[in-house]
Parts: sequence; C-alpha cells; structure tokens
Amino acid sequence: MQKVIVITGPTGVGKTKMSIELAKALNTEIINGDAYQIYKYMNIGTAKPTNEEKQGIQHHLMDFLDPLSSFSICDYQKLVREKISDFDKNNKVPIIVGGSGLYIDSVLYDYRFTEDARNIEDEKKYDEYSNEELHNILKNLDSEAALKIHPNNRKRVLRAIELSQSNSSQDERSLKNNPVYDFLLIFLNDEREVLYERINKRVDEMVETGLLEEVKSLYPGKLSNQAMKAIGYQEIIDYLDNKQSLDDAINLIKQHSRNYAKRQLTWYRNHQNVKFIMIDVNNLDNTKNEIIEYNKPNLDVVVGSKVDGTIVRVTPNAINAITLDRTYVYISSKQFRGSYRVGQNVEIMIIGRHEDELVGSLNKVKEE
Repeated sequence: MQKVIVITGPTGVGKTKMSIELAKALNTEIINGDAYQIYKYMNIGTAKPTNEEKQGIQHHLMDFLDPLSSFSICDYQKLVREKISDFDKNNKVPIIVGGSGLYIDSVLYDYRFTEDARNIEDEKKYDEYSNEELHNILKNLDSEAALKIHPNNRKRVLRAIELSQSNSSQDERSLKNNPVYDFLLIFLNDEREVLYERINKRVDEMVETGLLEEVKSLYPGKLSNQAMKAIGYQEIIDYLDNKQSLDDAINLIKQHSRNYAKRQLTWYRNHQNVKFIMIDVNNLDNTKNEIIEYNKPNLDVVVGSKVDGTIVRVTPNAINAITLDRTYVYISSKQFRGSYRVGQNVEIMIIGRHEDELVGSLNKVKEE
C-alpha cells in the first residue's frame, strides 16, 4: 500500500506550523485537508498559511476554487487520490493536513459515493422535526454515525438517515472501515485551557488583520451557501445583516471555534488508527521528532531454520536489542531471548529500521 501521513487535530492547535516543519524534514509536500481552505479569497477566516509561512513548501488543493462553486466530499476524494498517485510516482510521501475529519477519512478509507441526487421528497417529511429530534432518529438507525455528526449539522444528519434507510447492505457500508493506504494518522492536541486561550487569541488576531473587510469583499454575491457556513464568515454575515453586534459576532466566532475543536476530538476519539500527540508549541522539534519516530519503518527480524523450517518473527515494538558477535546474532525482546548461529543452517532476514547497518554486519560475519 502507498504510504500517507496525516496531521490533524483541533482548530488552532498548530497543525500548519508543525506540518511545514515535518515536510521540510521529510523533503515532501502538503495536501490540504481543510474543507474551506480550498476556496480562493477566503484567507483570513480559514487561517490559510501565507506564502511566507509556507517556507517554500508546496501546498496542494488549497486556494484553487471560486467560493461560488459547489464542491463535494466525492470531488475532494477524487482530487486527493489523484494527487497521492502523483506523489507515489515521484517517490514522495504526501502529508495531508487539516481538521475536516470526514473529508480525510473519505480519502484514507474505502468510502464509495453514488452519483444519485439527494432525495428531496424524502427529506421534506422531516421538515417539522427539530434538529434534536432528527438526530434521535439517526441514533436509532445508526448509533455509530450519530456519534460522529453534530445534531445541528442538519444536512449531514439527513444524509446519514438516507444512507441508513437505503438498500445498501451492511457489508457495503462496512467498506468505510477498510483502509486504502498505509497511513500514519497523527492527532495533535494540547491542554484544553491552553488550546481555548489560543483559539480566542487567534480570533482576535483575525479581526485585527482584516477579517471584517475580507467578509465584506465577498458578501453579498460572492459566496455559495456552502462557503458561507465557514466559522468566522457566518457570524460576520449576521453582523452585516444587522442581526447582531460586532462584539457578539466576534464572541460567537470564538465560541463556535471552541465547539468545533470539541467535535474534532470526538470524531477521532473513536478512531481505531489514530496516534495522539501533545504538541510542544515551545519546541516544535520535539513534536516533529516524535512524529518522525512513528513514521520510521517497522523493525522485523525473521529467523528461519533451513533444517526444520522453524520461523521466529519478532514484532517491531518487542525489540530491545540486536547485537552481532562474529558467527552469532543475539536478539533480546519482550517475547524471547536467544542467539542464532549465522551459517549454512540458519537464514536471518532483517527488514526496516537499521536494515542497512544490520544486513551489512551479517554479511561481514558470514564472509568471516
């Protein structure tokens, strides 16, 4: 399977800075994993990195779509998978960076989208239901999906109900658990109080650097309904429509951002293949090195006897030490401790971390 690295986490945690440092260290590039950074002109409110902040690292699928254009998860999945194939041809491992969990999962797993339009007639029968009542219906149909979708996200709740009531089999729906890439999924996090303080401060900085002017330049007439839902835009639009004061709008941006951070954590808390890392904002090198350590190939030592066919496989995390002493290789692990003679009757294969060093040493031993 093709290797992919994903850096995700709550809004404001520091994904952008961390991913750029990681991309420099791994000599690779970044694919956008944010549902709103795809749009042109929406720069401040989506916290899109500037050219200076990118430090020369290429960012793909960012700032390319007119905000009046429609764009689906299916469109995103298709474009990202095409990009990943391009990376593979260039022998690079892509880093997907962003906090849009469903978008990212649609790439990593075998999500299959139909071309059928939404069933508007079926949706109309739920018009009289509140968001909470609608969410309870979904809970009864698909409790796992209900855990991942906020009750106020009515569109997604309706879509999930439709899928649950469709004729697709459980086997077809379970394809969403099948990974299509060999991925390392990192969820960066921080202490809640620290994160919330950082979110509040970032919103203030957005306002100071021109968020209000940015929204005014786009509204009315230059944002689709989908683009207008971005946090930071919907609140300012309500202010421009005289529905609330500017102070109330700013406070709501902070509140909605904090709520979004909670939902992002909830999404990945039940994820089977995620590694949680507490970010060290004072020394990003520490976090970068921790991610690089996770990204190293697994170390497997396979010892196979030509005489009786016995094969011993030592799993990656079980290795304590491997040492070589002339005609013997000594393996110390949590599973067992033993020595194996390197000669005609034993084959030793070392794969992964330290491969060159150990294989080279083994060859020397055999020659002697």
